[in-house]
This record gives sequence, C-alpha cells and structure tokens, in this order.
Amino acid sequence: MRNRTDKSARGPDLTELGPVFFALGDRTRLRLVTLLCAGGALSITALTASTRLTRQAVTKHLHVLESAGVATATKIGRERLWELNPEPLDEARASLELIGRQWEDALGRLKKAVEG
Repeated sequence: MRNRTDKSARGPDLTELGPVFFALGDRTRLRLVTLLCAGGALSITALTASTRLTRQAVTKHLHVLESAGVATATKIGRERLWELNPEPLDEARASLELIGRQWEDALGRLKKAVEG
C-alpha cells in the first residue's frame, strides 16, 4: 500500500482497494469480519459455530479476507487463529469519505450553477 503523504496528494487508489471491497462484498465474509471485530483471535471452529457453513467454506472465505489483507492467521500447534487487520478497512473507509466529499463538492457546484 502507498504511504500516507502519497494518498493525501493523489486521493484514493480504488484499484489498490479493489480486493478489500471485493472481500467485503459478500454477506458471509462481512459476518466473519464482524465476528473478528468482536472476538479477537478466533479459530475456524469458533467462526463456523455461528454459521450454517462447513469448516471448508468458512476457510475459503477467510482466505479471501486474508488475500485482501483484512484478516491474518497465526498457526498455533494444529490450529490456526484468525484476527482482523483493521488497516485495509480504515483505508477503504477513508477513500469512501473522500469520494463522498468530492460528490458533495460537485453537487454544490451544480446547485450553484443551476440557481445562477
């Protein structure tokens, strides 16, 4: 990911955040993110308990979150514990806020032009 000064100078790089938005675009993965936000490091068993999915299906979703940088796994013995990495989520939120401000500015200019 780019450094902070680069972001403020050039705005959001949505192509860089594409994997994060893709990962969050699934209801099951959003549920897993919610669980990871509330529960710290959790095992596949704990994450599967709150769904109707198999362990394999939950693992597949976790790997999507991991490839987007949203979740990380630590292997302890035979078990993998999953944790949330909030940085990509913070970057996505900041990008959406910037886009929102840009839209507000554009709509303000349009309103001013229409009203005269």
